[in-house]
Amino acid sequence: MSLAALATDMSMSLRARRVAAVAAEFANQVDRDARFPEEAVNAMKVERLLGVQIPLRFGGESASIEELAEICVVLGQACAASAMVFAMHQIKVSSLVEHGCESPWHMDFMRELAARQLLVASATTEGGIGGNMRNSICAIDVDGNTCRLIKDATVISYGAHADVIMVTSRAHENAASTDQVMTVFRRGQYSLEKTVSWDTLGMRGTCSDGFLFKGEAPAVQIFPKPFAEIAAQSMLANSHLLWSAVWYGIAADAVLRAQAFVRAAARKAPGSQPPGALRLAEAASLLQLLKANILSGLKVYADAKADPDQLSSMAFSVAMNNVKLASSETILTIINQAMIVCGIMGYKNGTPYSLGRHLRDAHSAQLMISNDRILGNTSTMLLVQKPDTSLFG
Repeated sequence: MSLAALATDMSMSLRARRVAAVAAEFANQVDRDARFPEEAVNAMKVERLLGVQIPLRFGGESASIEELAEICVVLGQACAASAMVFAMHQIKVSSLVEHGCESPWHMDFMRELAARQLLVASATTEGGIGGNMRNSICAIDVDGNTCRLIKDATVISYGAHADVIMVTSRAHENAASTDQVMTVFRRGQYSLEKTVSWDTLGMRGTCSDGFLFKGEAPAVQIFPKPFAEIAAQSMLANSHLLWSAVWYGIAADAVLRAQAFVRAAARKAPGSQPPGALRLAEAASLLQLLKANILSGLKVYADAKADPDQLSSMAFSVAMNNVKLASSETILTIINQAMIVCGIMGYKNGTPYSLGRHLRDAHSAQLMISNDRILGNTSTMLLVQKPDTSLFG
């Protein structure tokens, strides 16, 4: 194979498509059995996709958020659970990339992550606060060079399968609930006692069980920057944009299935407009709208990254919140339109046009950080922040 062919073969896009082929093969089984998409995640490791965001100097590929979003779209069209695992992993890696470059331990850990393709999970939810990640009840106990933490984590997506878990907590016993830090705990430095089982309508393969987390690790594994800064400057945008890319992938596959159904109907009755053709056009229009929403969000994030103050601004938070809100609501309309196009063949399982899994997975979109919670936060900010009404910002 020539060097040019090898380079093409190793492009992120082609590697993502090879992973997607594996994910698609097992997608229905993962959904039916609510099991971890082991085959797809192993393929991600083989294709070295878990470390692509790590900077080149630490052994990664310095992948941009645009490249990560495109991988999420490709995987989302094959298996939503696999795509969401990839997205959630990369959201946590973004914290390392954006906030770990001033800490020798975290820099060394990035090298290890890229070399070994470690899978990173997150423990931000907690009994008593739900999904409000900007509050914690538990507190990290730092004793000399060692830190210890016990957390009632009501959700740790793929926690039992992760190599690493990043856990939020109060900075110390007397800290306010919003005075938080985030700590990296590696497998072997913590135990997980399962407290809640993940038996859900959709996204079943994310295996987002609840656990009593108990960890002990060197204190250098605590991020040097406050979690408030990490959440505002990396997690907010990466979460809303990469999740939206996954949802776009799900919606795109639904539209493709609807298009295939209409084309099959057209071949059976040449010269006449097939039933469902108009709804297909409506779904395609909404899909374009969803795409434009995500692309706009990516541009806003790219512009804001040049200015740390802008990243922490209310205007930026409102913009990212709006990306998530619009994406999570539009996807359901698109898939419902596709379902009507495909009719009973879309409603049934086991057909080339089946959309039940897509619809169930899509319903998670409004619940992953509740839209009502986000609307509440946005409404508060809009009391003092003027909405952006310009066309080009």
